[in-house]
Amino acid sequence: MELGMVGLGKMGGNMTVRLVKGGHTVVGYARKKDVVDAVVEQGAKGADSLANLVGQLKPPRVVWLMIPSGPPVDQTLEQLHPLLAPGDYVVDGGNSYYRDTLRRSALVTSWGFRFVDVGTSGGIWGLTEGYSMMVGGAEADVEHLRPILETLAPAPNRGWGRMGPVGSGHFVKMVHNGIEYGLMQAYAEGFAVLQAKEEFGLDLHQIAAVWHYGSVVRSWLLELTEEALGENPTLKGIAPYVVDSGEGRWTASEAMDLNIPAPVITLALQQRLRSRETDPFTEKLLAMMRNKFGGHAVKTE
Repeated sequence: MELGMVGLGKMGGNMTVRLVKGGHTVVGYARKKDVVDAVVEQGAKGADSLANLVGQLKPPRVVWLMIPSGPPVDQTLEQLHPLLAPGDYVVDGGNSYYRDTLRRSALVTSWGFRFVDVGTSGGIWGLTEGYSMMVGGAEADVEHLRPILETLAPAPNRGWGRMGPVGSGHFVKMVHNGIEYGLMQAYAEGFAVLQAKEEFGLDLHQIAAVWHYGSVVRSWLLELTEEALGENPTLKGIAPYVVDSGEGRWTASEAMDLNIPAPVITLALQQRLRSRETDPFTEKLLAMMRNKFGGHAVKTE
């Protein structure tokens, strides 16, 4: 099967290499030439424009987007509109908001194209471990993409599946990332408690290694934590600033819309927001309130 990949970011580049190794004809396009050159060195074909990418594919074409969520996806779809033909496939493999995916699917199908959303997890490890893929789309469309999905997955029959109609893949991936927020926060808080118990002289790397085998809390995320603590036990040089890519916000909002309590995910998101405050007004005002009603001392800067 021939495939055109657009974006070729860190994960997209790894996916391209895996697809090439799987025996598919892959054409890659990115705005930066060096990114395209890198995947060409791995055996893929390169394109210097979307038109050039589409022109190298035989219909029915499959164009897989691996680009940031939001306006970049809409802009790319508009650029692809005059280039593709009825029956061609557009796959959004990025972490788009599922409501945007529903809107885009209606638009793309009105142009005569097929649309499939693939929530993709695996990050930079996907090349060696395979990608976990949550697929949304019509059964026939997903079946058409099966050879690609089986190549990218950890195994042909493991690590991927059709979640439901269009939008469901990105919806499931959104919740997946919300859960990830909670897991990460729990690990971080637990290790912070261990680190603060100075009189025991605990070795956090050793603890992570012990938990890695047989423990109820063992996981791949714990393996990565163990690796990080082995490389930098005191986290020297790391700023306490945590970004979010949107999925946690979307999950918390969706939970409220569905009247489902999700306190762990929501608080994990709030903690990330708090980590970015360099001059927290909230705590300053709290200190002043205590001073006003109780005469408590205020610590000055």
